[in-house]
Amino acid sequence: MMELDGSQSTALVEVNREERNYHPSFSSPDAEVVLAAKNDYVAKASVYFRLHSHNLKTASGFFREMFLLPQNSQLDDGVFYLEEDASTLELLFRMISGLPIPQIDSYDTIDPLLDAIEKYDTPGPLSVVRLLVMTPPLLGQPFRLYAIACRFGWDTEAQYASTQTLSYDLYDKEIRKYLSRLSSAALLRLFDLHRLRREGLRQRLNDPPFVSGGLATCNNCNAVIDYHTWRELKYKIILEMDVRPLGDTILEQGLSGWPEALACWQAKCVQTGCSRALYDKIETLRVIRECIETLPRSITT
Repeated sequence: MMELDGSQSTALVEVNREERNYHPSFSSPDAEVVLAAKNDYVAKASVYFRLHSHNLKTASGFFREMFLLPQNSQLDDGVFYLEEDASTLELLFRMISGLPIPQIDSYDTIDPLLDAIEKYDTPGPLSVVRLLVMTPPLLGQPFRLYAIACRFGWDTEAQYASTQTLSYDLYDKEIRKYLSRLSSAALLRLFDLHRLRREGLRQRLNDPPFVSGGLATCNNCNAVIDYHTWRELKYKIILEMDVRPLGDTILEQGLSGWPEALACWQAKCVQTGCSRALYDKIETLRVIRECIETLPRSITT
């Protein structure tokens, strides 16, 4: 086998460098640091990024510390090989370099990006993501927003997301996969919010001006009346708060269409010649709405 002399060996290295698949937005020869995405690490058939070391050291605590180490121990053929895929690194490097970023509309993109942001200690991109998660359509997934907000200590975003979860039943099997991502503290705060709304409304429905739900005397004829219809409606209201703690379905459909509600509004004193309506529908709806609106709407921080 014929051996290559020094000049031939150098030429081969240069050819290999020229064949690297540089990302078009990160291919400037003036940028002295070359980083490669995870894709096919063994074959080195990856996407490469050229960045200025100043940008990396300024934006990233990880790279700032790394550049203090002897370079030969960190480089393979002059390249830093990273563990993230090309799409994740592109977003991170765009944020680091002040380049435009594409629209991000999925937490499947956000989650690996946040992992990279946390790993490389880049507070600037983290602040960008904090703004992004509060824009549509990311706002439409409150449990994933809540998980991220709790993870990074974003109190305002966590409170907002907790309010949006009030439209959901935490015991729904479809929700479990999101709850499993939460820390114990974050999960308990969410369950506390849902429970406080249910139990808070239960307590208020037992207090005046609401009737007790047992036996009483008719104010018109002094006959004994039974408020069992209110007792049944109250039970239905609490069940609905357990499923949807927001309470909107109680006010919008429930108190107008539930059989338990219709039975209440139609209930009258059974004494002959009296027939007094037992409940004031308009006033009852007003007070129930007032009770629901005064319940806690977000977690406490």
